[in-house]
Amino acid sequence: MTQLFILLAQNVTGAIIFMAGLVLVAAMIGYVTAWFYAKSVYTPVIKGLEKDKAELTEKVESLSRQVESLKSEIINLNTTITAQGEKIKTLEKQIEEKNAEIKKLTKPVKEN
Repeated sequence: MTQLFILLAQNVTGAIIFMAGLVLVAAMIGYVTAWFYAKSVYTPVIKGLEKDKAELTEKVESLSRQVESLKSEIINLNTTITAQGEKIKTLEKQIEEKNAEIKKLTKPVKEN
């Protein structure tokens, strides 16, 4: 009788070990299949996204260079505007002086 239980225990243990082995093999097959699927599907997507990222980075760098050049142009234009403002003030003073001279030279004509 004891031999029957030993044989039964060995058979159940053997069956459990065999089933655990099959589960591990199935898990490895599933992992490898998922890895190949992800590699085949997502690798082109990732490469496309990396390409888009590189293009956007180049565009950002180009735009930042344009912004810097526009900033320098703004500075130049502001200095030009300041210089022109000073010229305008100088010319307005000259106009006032000339108008004052014209008023002095033109005397009102008295009618008799």
